[in-house]
Amino acid sequence: MGGPVGRSSTPGEGTRSRFRQADRHDRDGSPLDGGRNGGGRDESLYGDGGDADRARRGSGEGDGRGGDSDDTGSGSGADAKAAPGGPGRRSGARGRSSRAGRGGAGRSSRRAPKGGRRRVMRWASSVLALLILVAGGAGYLYYEHLNGNIKKEDLTLGDKRMADHKANAAGQTPLNILLIGSDARDSEANQKLGGAKETFGSPPLADVQMLLHLSADRSNLSVVSMPRDTMLKMPKCTAPDGEVFPASTVDVQTNQSLRRGGPGCTVAAWYELTGIRIDHFMMIDFAGVVSMADAIGGVPVCVDANIYSRGRNGRGGSGLRLEKGTTYVQGEQALQWLRTRYGFEDGSDLARAKAQHQYMNSMVRQLREGTKLSDPAKLMKLAEAATTALTVDKGLDTVKKLYDLAEEFKKVPTKRITMSTMPNVYGTGVNRGRVYPKAGDAEQLFRMVREDSPLDGKASKRKPQVTKDPSAPVGEIAVAVRNGTAADNLAPASGRAGEVADRLKESGFGMAAVDPDNVAGVARTGILFPSADLEGDAQAVAKALGIPLSQVKRSTDVSGISLAVGADWREEGAYPASKGTEKTPESAEALNGEEKKCMKVNPAYTW
Repeated sequence: MGGPVGRSSTPGEGTRSRFRQADRHDRDGSPLDGGRNGGGRDESLYGDGGDADRARRGSGEGDGRGGDSDDTGSGSGADAKAAPGGPGRRSGARGRSSRAGRGGAGRSSRRAPKGGRRRVMRWASSVLALLILVAGGAGYLYYEHLNGNIKKEDLTLGDKRMADHKANAAGQTPLNILLIGSDARDSEANQKLGGAKETFGSPPLADVQMLLHLSADRSNLSVVSMPRDTMLKMPKCTAPDGEVFPASTVDVQTNQSLRRGGPGCTVAAWYELTGIRIDHFMMIDFAGVVSMADAIGGVPVCVDANIYSRGRNGRGGSGLRLEKGTTYVQGEQALQWLRTRYGFEDGSDLARAKAQHQYMNSMVRQLREGTKLSDPAKLMKLAEAATTALTVDKGLDTVKKLYDLAEEFKKVPTKRITMSTMPNVYGTGVNRGRVYPKAGDAEQLFRMVREDSPLDGKASKRKPQVTKDPSAPVGEIAVAVRNGTAADNLAPASGRAGEVADRLKESGFGMAAVDPDNVAGVARTGILFPSADLEGDAQAVAKALGIPLSQVKRSTDVSGISLAVGADWREEGAYPASKGTEKTPESAEALNGEEKKCMKVNPAYTW
């Protein structure tokens, strides 16, 4: 059993791992019916009806709601007749065309003229950012009305202050926006779409969580999905009404975060796990997905075989029914696509995330073609739908702010959009059917986002910024050196902190000392400092050891300069600085924004 792997905390204090090593194994050979989705309510927002037996086993604290539902909403149903999919074809509930309203999937294959509209529609790089841009463009016609539609909540409900962004050489900083899909059954519309009558009025779950990372130079966009079954330690959260939710003592399913005061706790949970600063959040529910999909008018999706998503014994499931090939989905059928788990690949939450990524990429391509929303009436409809559907943090509480944010997204070309999923492993025992961040790979992905490294593998023009703050004489710089070399099933390499501290002393850093109490593992060696007046000192430490300045970070988790010797420096000798572009882990299953793929259908769900 390996040592814990996680982010450094205050020197001298023990730090719990973000990555639990015990009782889990990788995805190879795991039984499909055991599922990675036991626990949370299956077929909630973007999910098929879950396994009650797994839900009853629980995670030890605050599991997601479970239970298969016989009523999953007003989808196509078992008696729906699917016609051939694709442009100009009809598909979905009762075979209605897109002209007939929500249930239809077809649309005319005729395209509007290109030219000016194409230039106008070259905008955002994610579903919600694109929609917000449209809402912003139309919103000035009735600005105050749209502002009144937008619901606002606190950005974070956690106690921990998020670290500041580090600017690039041009003084630019990245933007991180957390997208949250709520499974709330708090309205007639949501209850009709969500089914699961036993959960009506219950506190919602955050069943979709995607982080959008817009690079500092606005050249690329990275999207990281976190499976809703991810197990983690919940931070302390204080709800807007004053109710305090204490930090969890056991692992809790991540979708439970929304119940702990609202989306601000989901933000706090993400920061607790990843160390990635979150600048904004946007949350949407069932009805919001449908209304915005209707307003857009159809998005092409593809399956490699006929699919009918249904649960065990023919019950449950999203109700999605499509023929092999491409179909334009909208309204409730778009929601079915985004919710489907039963029917795609191995039936896991990861397969559902792939389908969501394909939908987002396809929507980006559609809107950038400029053929969808040239009609001002349609533009206004989307503006109304977008502002009514969204709950945002108070930093995005007006149409103007949303429009400005979308203007930033619009700078990214489609070919520089990369969709990914947090690398993960299975849990076992009582946590069978749950997932955990995969030690090494998950931290590497999180670190690339923290450090603004492109996930598409293309070199960034960004260069580490050398501080203008001069360092103190090296003999006066105190450095706490800790052994963070634990990785996967490897215990910390013996004596590494002492060896590196000795190297510093040989370079004149007489106040370098070992922090023996903190051995939480980190994938890559790094140096943390708490305030701007110590940045020069921290960079002096990095230069003395040959550690790249990009691995020197400001953090509120430390009270002085803290050097974590990572798993990349387990052997004696000079620091083995990486040369070349860091690659996104294969386990993140990255998908480029221009890739057009078909979802693989599970043979058990064909017709």
